[in-house]
Amino acid sequence: MRASAQFVDFLACCDYILTLSRATNPRQRESGREPAFPLLLFLEITMADRQYDIVVLGAGPGGYTAAIRAAQLGMSAAIVERDRLGGICLNWGCVPTKALLRNAEVLTMIRKSEEWGISVENVRVDFAKVIARSRSIADRISKGVEYLMKKNKIEVLRGTGTLKDASTLTLKAQDGATTTVRARHIIVATGARPRSVPGVTIDRDRVITSTEAMTLPAQPASLIIVGGGAIGIEFASFYNALGTKVTVVEMLPAILPAEDREITRSLESSLKKQGIEILTGTAVQKVTTAAGQATVTVMSGGSSKTLTAERVLVAVGVQGNVENLGLEALGVAVERGHVKVDGDCRTNVKGVYAIGDVIGPPWLAHVATAEGIHCVEAIAGKSPEPIDYGSIPGCTYCQPQVASVGMTEEKAKAEGRQVTIGRFPFRPLGKAVAIGETEGMVKLIFDAKYGELLGAHILGSEATELIAELVLAKRLEATGKSIFGAVHAHPTLSEAIMEAAAAAYGEAINI
Repeated sequence: MRASAQFVDFLACCDYILTLSRATNPRQRESGREPAFPLLLFLEITMADRQYDIVVLGAGPGGYTAAIRAAQLGMSAAIVERDRLGGICLNWGCVPTKALLRNAEVLTMIRKSEEWGISVENVRVDFAKVIARSRSIADRISKGVEYLMKKNKIEVLRGTGTLKDASTLTLKAQDGATTTVRARHIIVATGARPRSVPGVTIDRDRVITSTEAMTLPAQPASLIIVGGGAIGIEFASFYNALGTKVTVVEMLPAILPAEDREITRSLESSLKKQGIEILTGTAVQKVTTAAGQATVTVMSGGSSKTLTAERVLVAVGVQGNVENLGLEALGVAVERGHVKVDGDCRTNVKGVYAIGDVIGPPWLAHVATAEGIHCVEAIAGKSPEPIDYGSIPGCTYCQPQVASVGMTEEKAKAEGRQVTIGRFPFRPLGKAVAIGETEGMVKLIFDAKYGELLGAHILGSEATELIAELVLAKRLEATGKSIFGAVHAHPTLSEAIMEAAAAAYGEAINI
């Protein structure tokens, strides 16, 4: 049987230490006895004092990507994780929620099947199976990350890591055993967790976070969602499709407050038609629970009222996981619950870096991934291009979907920009009509003088896929004329992008 390469290296090291001991210890050399102490010392150092070029604290999308890029660049890398590989995104966020939303889409299609000449009777939802499917997908994706770690020879160190100094981590395993881990560079990628609002205590029973919303033992008859951002609206879409009575409470004047106002008005109208109650400009004062119900006191326009539901989902954003990492003792700057970094993700302490949600908004997995790659390439001296935060896509996977990149109309005008706007609805598109998805529009915002794409906003079917073309267009500083000058396949939903660009110049054909 052939020994593995690692084991051969291990034997070679042992042989070297034994040889060195014989050469430096005449009495043992003459007696022919093998010295035990150097080998034991070697084993102790190997187990208790591991050394790497880069150690990443946290195995979410940013963390595991950073480790892989380090390995690709020839650096030794390890990743510290106390839970499942993949972080919140792959296990409790991005991926499993999209699995749930796919269930909602399928159910909605079945309910509309008569329009397609297909009769389906006795449609029912097995909520436990819906949840189980989502969890199985999360498990599969997490195992995929495990495979990537093995493929790239990245060591996974299980436990909780704490920075002792700028090049040392103390790793505490679940059994309480501690290990010292040393690295030339340490990257903090510990992510973020849900936050609450004053007057609201999250008990994870009646008052829950997105984590519990993905694993409820039974479908709630009614649900109040505090927060009308992407997370809140996605869960509203999912539970409403399954038949739960959903109410969304948003303190700001509009849901999805980061999106273009014209788009969110249209989305709000669509969601209300689907049966979702939406209360904007409404602040939550307190939440109480009793007798299997939750009561929410809200304030709007100077008057208060109470809402009741089986459960309350708090989805008002996240805060960075900066506690108990040793950052404060080390002097790493933390501001408003997030680690401060420069353009290369360096903290104020040499040798310590941070990426992803722990450094603040935008709290998006693809941003963490980009930061992980950039950070490692900067460490390697490759002088990577700065991350273009103005060209980061934002996606909300409700139905209809919302996707955007760049400036909203409101922001462009607030900055004093002269703009040209092109709009094109899905309704005239042959592909949209054929697949029964005519709701929505594409809205493009161009600089009036130079024609450069400043912002793009899509509401409708597959918006989160269609946005990629416009991210690339903005990244390459494309003009409106170059976008509609590119021939788009027919029939496709992407023709709406071409037509919206043409509409900005009065040249749209199909409207």
